[in-house]
This record gives sequence, C-alpha cells and structure tokens, in this order.
Amino acid sequence: IPAHGQTATTHPAAERVIEVSGSGEAHATPDVAFLNLAIETHAPTAQECASRNAALAQKVVDALKAKLGDKGKIWTGGYSLFPEYNQPRAGEKPALVGYRAGKSITLPTEQLALLGSLIDTAISAGANRINYLNFSLRDETQARKEAIANAAKDAQAQAQALAASLGVQLGKSVKASTVSQVRPVPVMGRMMAMAAAAAPTPIQPNEVTVPATVSLIYEIE
Repeated sequence: IPAHGQTATTHPAAERVIEVSGSGEAHATPDVAFLNLAIETHAPTAQECASRNAALAQKVVDALKAKLGDKGKIWTGGYSLFPEYNQPRAGEKPALVGYRAGKSITLPTEQLALLGSLIDTAISAGANRINYLNFSLRDETQARKEAIANAAKDAQAQAQALAASLGVQLGKSVKASTVSQVRPVPVMGRMMAMAAAAAPTPIQPNEVTVPATVSLIYEIE
C-alpha cells in the first residue's frame, strides 16, 4: 500500500515543471537468517583469558557445525581483549582485576526452522550473548519492483492532484529517480532467557519490508 504524505513542489514558472516524491513498500516472507552470537570469557591474565575464549569459541563452533551440517555456513571474527579494573574508592587509583575477551560468531542459513535449536545448541555449548538475529531475502528483485511500482503510483497521484489544484495540465515526465533498500527484520527480546529455559527457543520471523521512494518531474502545460 503506498505511503502518502510526501512533499510536492513546483519549480519557478519559467521552468514550467512539477516535481513530486512518492513512497511505497512491498512485503515478502524472509528466506534467509543471519544469527550473530558472542563468546565472552574472563580470567586473571590476558593469556589465560584469550586461551579460554579460543577454546570456548571452538566448542560453540563445533556444536553448531554438528547441528547445522551442510545447511549453512559459520564465520568467526570480531575478536577483542580488554583489561578490567575495579571501582576505586574516592582518592584511590583503579586496580587491574583481570581481562575480558570476546569473539563473535555469525551464522547465515536458509533453514529458518532450525534457528531455535541452533540458538539452544550455541547457548548450551557456551555462547553467552546473542548480538542479533536478522531475517532477509536471498533475492529481493521482485519485492523491490513491487515497492518501486507502488511508490511510482503514489508520485503520479500526487502530481495529478497538484496539477489539478493549480489548474494546469501535466505534460510528459522528463525525469525519474528511485531509491529502494531491503529493511531486514531484527528479532529482539529475551532469546537468551528462553534459550536458558528447558523449553526450546521459539523463533517466528515477521515479513521483510522493502521500502522505495520515487521522484518524478513533469512538464506542465
């Protein structure tokens, strides 16, 4: 359904044109998901912290690979290592109490039905944070076409309404441009708590929205 409310303007009389901007969107069922998990460890020394993190991350990756099989890929990255300090009293200097290491694991998959069990598997293996779970489209071509078509209809309707209100006739369209981009669907909420519970983590993706904007310039008679 086209979204209205865009601003329509006229150029100076010498140019004899009307410029409008319309918006629209399309909706589609997602067919790919991107799950990003975090592995975080703490230890008194940097070396021990890094070693623990590497071992735990490998354990999580191995568990996910066993669960996923050939139905997706697993990427690791985003490694960090930071010193941790206590909260000093007034007048005291912060004291080093240990180190914190973190590594992220990204899992893109088209097997959406497996997501709940994949999250449960990762948490059971040692993952301690879910950074994000986004749903998107492998091929957004058709949805983008629909969104652009809806935005164009909105722009055309605005141009006709503006021309009628000004008492002029629309001529040919002399310029058109569009912008459209898939809006991934993030799944937020209490996934960590659900994964820690006895029941399987439920995952129900919403539709993916593809918005578009179309700008048109018409000559006027």
